[in-house]
Amino acid sequence: MKEAINLLYKRRSIRKFTPQTVTEEQIETLLRAAMAAPMSNHKYLSELIVVTDRAMLDQLAETHRYTKMLKEATLCMIVCGEKANRAWEQDCAAATQNILLAATGLGLGSVWLGIHPNPDSVATVRGLLDIPDTYSPLCLIAIGYPAEYKDPSDRFDLARVHRGRW
Repeated sequence: MKEAINLLYKRRSIRKFTPQTVTEEQIETLLRAAMAAPMSNHKYLSELIVVTDRAMLDQLAETHRYTKMLKEATLCMIVCGEKANRAWEQDCAAATQNILLAATGLGLGSVWLGIHPNPDSVATVRGLLDIPDTYSPLCLIAIGYPAEYKDPSDRFDLARVHRGRW
């Protein structure tokens, strides 16, 4: 139990990666973690796109000014939701968090790169990856072996906790 809690603190946004590639076994573990996330309606599950092609990673790195680290990452996962699901953003966020935590547990670095609700970024990613109009990408996740280390984070602030009411 304590190991799971420590993983929450250990997970940090990593933006520098080594050239070492993520294995297929690790990719499957990340996908399984995403699909284990809670979903609001089991009819609409998140869809995932896995990109390892260097040319496509470089194109995705140009999606907007905060995606440049994809030029170093060896893996990008794109989490998409079906827009007919009124809670698709929450479902995709839960899947994304599971991917980030699983990556940390595997010794990988990762960073959540939000593209929704920016219509230009969403359109660019949709066009690059042939995402159907009925789905929307929530985010890109840059993943790879970390080339930087960050101390565990503890942002606990009791002053931000309200009991019973605000």
